[in-house]
Amino acid sequence: MDLSKILSISGNPGLYKMIAKSKNGLIVESFIDGKRISAFSQEKISSLEEISIFTEGEDLSLKEVFKKIFEKTEGKEAIDAKSPNNKLKEFFEEVVPEYDKERVYVSDIKKVLKWYNTLLEKELLDFSEEEENKEPEDKPGKDKEKDVEKKKNEESK
Repeated sequence: MDLSKILSISGNPGLYKMIAKSKNGLIVESFIDGKRISAFSQEKISSLEEISIFTEGEDLSLKEVFKKIFEKTEGKEAIDAKSPNNKLKEFFEEVVPEYDKERVYVSDIKKVLKWYNTLLEKELLDFSEEEENKEPEDKPGKDKEKDVEKKKNEESK
């Protein structure tokens, strides 16, 4: 799943897909109505790839949050973003228990859930490629070759 071409534009509702670059900014297409508009360079444009959620430890990428929601809901739609605040917080805490409750606001949770549901509806959430690309950590011979070569280099010095 490539989130780098999916954009959020401050002041505009919903998500946008980058179509092309123009002289003054970008040409984007709305996921809501399919209309194409110009997004100018002075607007605050964020790629979903760049967004992360504050946690008690290291920040968690939005892609990882989406993956956790996907696993929690078993690939179905998440809780409605218009649900009561306490329900939203409960759901988000189940999905990302380590999120920073002081720096992640309910409005952030609503945005994440809206985005997740939009991407799910448009069938843009595909985590299967990540499972295929993951190499086993204890792959035999891979690191041994590097270690043997490193020792040879150190001995020749």
